[in-house]
Amino acid sequence: MDVAVLGATGDVGRQICTQLVERRILPTTSRLQLVGRPGGASGRAVHGLRADLIDAYDEHAPLLDVALDPTEVVADVVVVAAGMTAPATSGVPMSRAALADKNVGVFTAYAEALARHGSGQEVVVVVSNPVELGVAIMASALGRQRVIGMGAWLDTLRFRREIAVSLGVRRHRVGGFVGGQHGEDLVPLWSTVRISGLDVDERRRAVDRLRGGRSLDGFAAEVASAKEQLAATSDMGQAFALIDSWPPDLRVVARPWMTHQSGAKTAAGTASATIDLVDTILDGRDIVVAGQVALAGEVLDRTGVLGVPVVVGQKGWTRVLLDQPAPDEARRLAAVAERIDAANAPWLRGAA
Repeated sequence: MDVAVLGATGDVGRQICTQLVERRILPTTSRLQLVGRPGGASGRAVHGLRADLIDAYDEHAPLLDVALDPTEVVADVVVVAAGMTAPATSGVPMSRAALADKNVGVFTAYAEALARHGSGQEVVVVVSNPVELGVAIMASALGRQRVIGMGAWLDTLRFRREIAVSLGVRRHRVGGFVGGQHGEDLVPLWSTVRISGLDVDERRRAVDRLRGGRSLDGFAAEVASAKEQLAATSDMGQAFALIDSWPPDLRVVARPWMTHQSGAKTAAGTASATIDLVDTILDGRDIVVAGQVALAGEVLDRTGVLGVPVVVGQKGWTRVLLDQPAPDEARRLAAVAERIDAANAPWLRGAA
């Protein structure tokens, strides 16, 4: 199977391309298409990236191809990492609305090109933010079950890691998902948490201990308070030490936020989570992941984009696996879904 990476020379796109080759996700008979834009820096850099990857990994690299126009994109899995990314900053971060304004044209151009010139079978993995807007536009053009946003999967892997750290176990022993919107409006689905080696009662006690009697009804206020505390901490070491003292679900939001405030980015982690998702699709087996998808009543009778656990395979996602979220999870999911719909609405009207 072949993979195309839109925005191959960006911070995240370059990491995705490099990890796809370095981790030997694609055999030498498959093709990795590096997609840039003509007339700009990426149009030149994408040729240099191809040469660099061949130089580094020639013995096991897949066939490396360059495309400079949306109509030239041909692949079984299309990774959307194109467009502007939020810059690392020590001040006020770029808003989702500002990102939407910059990236809506990119989402629309590639969605229209794939709809007109694609095979009709591509699975699209949206990485670029706002991921929910990208999913909405791509799903409208290509069909909702062929499009999945990887933000909820990245948040899920972070959630599992933070739980594992608190319990003193390896991440592979922890299951559980994060839904909602990628970023500060994520929804930790504590009811889905499973810990290998613990029975039902032991798991319940462990989760109760980690949550400390807290409810998701107060999670938004906790996130706001955490950001205020971190913004008032000038020493980065102290800031990350403070994050380490918080509950796992709050750390999932605070740690990447602080990483951006430090002047660094989360490109490596984002790329790694994307590779996991792409590898799952290429593998051919159905597996449960979390992702932003366009719903049609599967959860809380909602329509619109929302992060939820889904079954994913070579043809995209097939069904949602979140039958009965806990009451506080259901309330937060519903509230987040409303905010996503409101944020997407102006851009979707414009696209229409």
